[in-house]
Amino acid sequence: MDIRKIKKLIEIIEESDIAEFEITEGEESVRISRYSANAVVAAPVVAAPVAAPVAAPVAAPVVSESQQQPAAEDYAGHVVKSPMVGTFYASASPGSKVFVNVGQRVSEGETLCIIEAMKILNQIEAEASGTITKILVENAQAVEYGQPLFVIE
Repeated sequence: MDIRKIKKLIEIIEESDIAEFEITEGEESVRISRYSANAVVAAPVVAAPVAAPVAAPVAAPVVSESQQQPAAEDYAGHVVKSPMVGTFYASASPGSKVFVNVGQRVSEGETLCIIEAMKILNQIEAEASGTITKILVENAQAVEYGQPLFVIE
């Protein structure tokens, strides 16, 4: 892959909201991430065929009203909702410090968490200043569009 193409990709990433990007041309692969110490990695990709498991039909779990998560309107304060379907991460990497804790003061625009969607890491920022009173999801939990994540008072 041409180094000029890689430099152009880095410029595009820096000018956009994209957190991570990967491109493959033939046997070469380049991955650019804002969160990694090794920002650009080029290596040959070897794909091995994998047999797909066959899943047996599963009955839908029964959820009682007491187990259901309250709607966003049931919380006092500003509710930060998930802007997408993905996986919630409380920190930038498994061993690093979490972005926010309950009782912590945050400013508008401060990163609260990361949601991974389609192998892209998206920073979710505070929409209002205040104190985090509730964190409504667990680390590495799947989240839905519009699902309440945090309450800020």
